[in-house]
Amino acid sequence: MKEIPARVRWERRTQRPLLAFALLFGVAYALPIVMPGAHGALTRACSVVEWVVWGLFAADYAVRLVLARARREFVRRHPLDLLAVLLPMVAPLRLLRVVATLLLVGQRARIASQIRLTTYVVGAVAGLMMFGSLAVLEVERGSPDGNIKTLGDAVWWSFTTMTTVGYGDLSPTTGLGRLLAIGLMLSGIALLGLITANIATWFISRFEQESAGEERQTAAIELLTEEVRELRAEVGRLSGAALPGRTGESDGTTAGRTPV
Repeated sequence: MKEIPARVRWERRTQRPLLAFALLFGVAYALPIVMPGAHGALTRACSVVEWVVWGLFAADYAVRLVLARARREFVRRHPLDLLAVLLPMVAPLRLLRVVATLLLVGQRARIASQIRLTTYVVGAVAGLMMFGSLAVLEVERGSPDGNIKTLGDAVWWSFTTMTTVGYGDLSPTTGLGRLLAIGLMLSGIALLGLITANIATWFISRFEQESAGEERQTAAIELLTEEVRELRAEVGRLSGAALPGRTGESDGTTAGRTPV
């Protein structure tokens, strides 16, 4: 039996707890934005939770790096993970911490064996829309020229931006808000392409299954036809072998009789 690498065993064991912590991170990030008048203690607690969750994902990356057999190859194949670990250290901004944690969550979910592509895409779309809405609301709500003032406005703007519709009724006015818009646009284009490819792959697989079924039916019919043909030939040979004997028997009986 092939031994499972230690890094794979670690990833399997920590997968669900880390995804649960990712949900906790989402709640901690959303509360101060949805409740701007909340007490300072709640904001500080949410900030602590954000740092702790990011630290857990950073520690997970470090453990996977240590357990990897080829560490240079691991770093080369997971550049986004390394970037997400280093970003908050370089500039401890809240938005960078959010982006870094999202990158780590996305990369961790992508390697999960029981998470299918459809589930990953749906989760990525929902996560990007939620965090994009919250981030742009946090940035734009305090801008005097901004028109994204409520969570509903932010969600509507995120949806139209990710789907590349862009009605133009709502738009960010700050530099950071426009950077967020660029990120959402690029992410939306990538996810739409992935969804389209996933749907096309599903249709192709269905057509291939139907074609394979028809081919199996055709092969079965041809096999049955060949068996029937061989059976008829065998019956013909048996009938031909039986006829001479019956004829001879009939001639002998007639010859042995005495005419009256």
